[in-house]
Amino acid sequence: MKAGTFTQIYIQLVFSPMNRHALLEKSIRPRLFEYMSGIVTNLGHKSIIINGMPDHVHLFLGLNPKIAISDTVKEIKRASSLFINEHRLSNGKFQWQNGYGGFSYSRSQVEKVYNYILNQESHHQITTFRQEYLNILKKHEIEFDENYLFEFFDD
Repeated sequence: MKAGTFTQIYIQLVFSPMNRHALLEKSIRPRLFEYMSGIVTNLGHKSIIINGMPDHVHLFLGLNPKIAISDTVKEIKRASSLFINEHRLSNGKFQWQNGYGGFSYSRSQVEKVYNYILNQESHHQITTFRQEYLNILKKHEIEFDENYLFEFFDD
């Protein structure tokens, strides 16, 4: 980063295992999320919190503007898939589904987003992943075509 360059960019990433299979069992999530946090840190970003459910993951990070969000997601998915498969943390070959959601937040929203991601289990007792994802898209006023969303199987 050059002298006189200052950034403060907070991004929430959301993505899912291939075909939204519930492969992220509770027993593997802490180990996986710690590994994913290491990937984020090694890319020069600041890992704030990573949490999720069996069928999706939320990553909240302070973005290093030198690295594109798409490259960040690509590397997180690539390296974490290798980690899951090499350590046999899932039955069969693990893959992430194509696509992701990337949402920006201001500094004043960091605590709220952190707590939201921290409390995924209680949140999903009343809201499906599909409802959650659509709500995030609408809240951020992102236009979308339902044909290009994740494959949701809870309809």
